[in-house]
Amino acid sequence: MYYYNKFFNDFKESFYMHATLGIILSSCLGAASAMLVMINGNSLIEMFQIFLITSVCMGFNATVLANLKPKIVFNSLLISLFLNVAIIIYYIL
Repeated sequence: MYYYNKFFNDFKESFYMHATLGIILSSCLGAASAMLVMINGNSLIEMFQIFLITSVCMGFNATVLANLKPKIVFNSLLISLFLNVAIIIYYIL
């Protein structure tokens, strides 16, 4: 919890800079994870994973564009990053 609060306070202090970097990072990781999913095939399971990746990345972008509270934006960024990294690790290993 210490690191969460530390990173959140840093995120809140420079909200616009971190939100912009978060959009770039989330989009790049989402594209990489979608590429790995599509390399694996195009069955119903892979299409659901693509839907999940797209929804989470677009959800984060929507929280930034809607100018929601920094805590909501930060949490949606963490969800997006963790989901995309988990999918990337799953397909690499």
